[in-house]
Amino acid sequence: MTLLSVNVNKIAVLRNSRGGHEPDVVRAATTCLDAGAAGITVHPRPDARHITADDVYALSALTRARGVEFNLEGNPFAPPRSGYPGFLALCEAVRPAQATLVPDSDAQVTSDHGFDFSTDLGELRELVAALKAIGCRVSLFVDADAAAAALPAERGVEQAAAVGADRVELYTGPYAEAFASGRADEATASARTTAMRAQAVGLGVNAGHDLSQANLATFLRGVPDVLEVSIGHALIGEALYDGLASTVARYLRVIESARS
Repeated sequence: MTLLSVNVNKIAVLRNSRGGHEPDVVRAATTCLDAGAAGITVHPRPDARHITADDVYALSALTRARGVEFNLEGNPFAPPRSGYPGFLALCEAVRPAQATLVPDSDAQVTSDHGFDFSTDLGELRELVAALKAIGCRVSLFVDADAAAAALPAERGVEQAAAVGADRVELYTGPYAEAFASGRADEATASARTTAMRAQAVGLGVNAGHDLSQANLATFLRGVPDVLEVSIGHALIGEALYDGLASTVARYLRVIESARS
């Protein structure tokens, strides 16, 4: 069964655009959980453009009290700065169920690529070990396009297992773009190949980025045994029209329909 983790970053973007406390990130996350979401995802960035360290602490308390998963995403190599203690320090403070490592830079508007496994992986291996030592399941953000699916094992998704990760998260931005232009078949095949290579070396497979009600079922039917989808931008946008609880419920129906 594929689980839905709702990314509430965009709630924080709206709040921060005005200042103050509204809309309330914890209240929005609670609504998502009440509607049936299996967990909450956030990606705090060093510039605090949306989710802040205080949000991380508050959402950790919520998810722990509700007995659901908290997925904390971030670049483990970004240095600490005022208001941002660093990704590892945040994980040590709240011990999320899952830590998803993403190689994004401060300048990126959003995550747009996975890890390059052709470089020295020693530092990444150490960070994965440190996160697992505090009880986090570790997932690495990986490319799933045709180029990534064709890489040899020594530079491909298999290296996520070699550095000790438990899962990978397939970057589905290219798939969503291909779907929108009527070219979903090739992109789905590439993602399926990447997923199956990961699973063959014992990695669990998650997916996320630009997934929506329109393209999610096609993706899940084409890519086997996806454990979790993390969805934020599209879901929050759709919720502006249809309501947050109703939109979460619709995503759960899409996931169920893909399974059946």
